[in-house]
Amino acid sequence: MLLEGKKALIFGVANEKSIAYGIAEQFKKQGAKLAFSYVNDAIKKRVEPISEELGGEFIFPCDVSNDDDVAKSAEFVKEQWGDVDILVHSVAFANRDDLKKRYIETSRDGFHLALDVSAYSLVTLCNAFEPIMNPGSSVMAMTYLGSSKVITNYNVMGVAKAALEASVRYLACDMGHKGIRVNALSAGPIKTLASSGISGFKSIFSHIEERAPLHKNVTTEEVGKTATYLASDLSSGVTGEVLFVDCGYNIMGI
Repeated sequence: MLLEGKKALIFGVANEKSIAYGIAEQFKKQGAKLAFSYVNDAIKKRVEPISEELGGEFIFPCDVSNDDDVAKSAEFVKEQWGDVDILVHSVAFANRDDLKKRYIETSRDGFHLALDVSAYSLVTLCNAFEPIMNPGSSVMAMTYLGSSKVITNYNVMGVAKAALEASVRYLACDMGHKGIRVNALSAGPIKTLASSGISGFKSIFSHIEERAPLHKNVTTEEVGKTATYLASDLSSGVTGEVLFVDCGYNIMGI
């Protein structure tokens, strides 16, 4: 199995429809050991049964917007495992109001929140966990086409994803001396809890089916398979990249 014995931290599982769930499911099939974070008690109630279903070894609290929380989570993981091989960042958030109005009307607080939770969180997690990551480890973040193209109502989240992708490149450079690879997966639209907060997002799905070269929408299973490639030694020479898993939609013009 591609990930036999590797230890994978999964940040951002909300339910069985989450991209992070699809990734964890594929990791488990390939022999990885799993651990899941949760941000609060409400999410903990969702994460506990998922961890049990997928054979997770433990769950742990981590509010990625709180540096002390991130530091404590790294210490806890070190106590449980000693070291880590894979870190999956599937965390993003923006105020719902900022995804309904024009981007020009984004509030200052809303901008700070979206960039903090959706982009800076990757930086702080890498900083906290780097000391316990093994040589050859893999970090991966979830992004979307809205980082480089205007997607209706994606607004500040698109700007946050652009910052996330830039961070991936800088982090790849910073962590490369230890052999740690940092990449991003740009998945096509998937019906998740996160996407439900974007006004009009559902109308995109039929458009993708019509325009994408494969004439379908991508699934969490397909994203999980690509994530498995990034997590495994098969991608040992790949870092600082954004890999599209969107049935080819991103290549299309008029």
